[in-house]
Amino acid sequence: MYNPPQFREERIEVLHGTMQAIGAATLVSHGPQGFEATHVPIHLSPEPAPWGTIRCHFARANGHLQSLAGGADVLAIVQGPQAYVSPNWYPSKHATGKAVPTWNYVAVHAHGSATIRDDAAWLRAHVAALTGRHERGQALPWRIEDAPPEFIEGMLRAIVGVELRLTRIEGKWKVSQNRPAPDREGVVAGLRAQGDPASLAMAELVAQALAGRTP
Repeated sequence: MYNPPQFREERIEVLHGTMQAIGAATLVSHGPQGFEATHVPIHLSPEPAPWGTIRCHFARANGHLQSLAGGADVLAIVQGPQAYVSPNWYPSKHATGKAVPTWNYVAVHAHGSATIRDDAAWLRAHVAALTGRHERGQALPWRIEDAPPEFIEGMLRAIVGVELRLTRIEGKWKVSQNRPAPDREGVVAGLRAQGDPASLAMAELVAQALAGRTP
């Protein structure tokens, strides 16, 4: 992706942490039918270092699986907070008029080769790890053992595992770093005034970058 140096994030702990926190990705590959994309929850393992491994699953009926056979190259796109930025929030706009709107966002692109995993033991372990990660905050976490065994077996037969051994990760944190400090402060204030969750999340990222803190 186009990634000017001021927006580039290369720290593996930040990239992995963001991917784990968001927990979902769009997997894109190219096959006989052209480009195909599937949206999936993901489980990220840091091994093998340094890039790690993404594990996910597709519905067995998903035709995208056909283009993943044989170690196809896959791009997993993880989209973080994003928000519109009005030039009216920039003090410099009111002084010179030389400002235009923009869009702030966080994106991680993880590149890897696909391996199909179509055995019940792998799928059961994957689903247990995935749900365990997301159920952790529940008062009474759901477990696979809570459902009848024959029901779980049927559900596992309806999915196919996909494992991506990552070879490269790109991170882009476009959070107003290219603006002078007063404009960035104006962006934080403008986003916070809007008050919706997406704007507040982006306001925090702009404020962290302004203060030189780690995302």
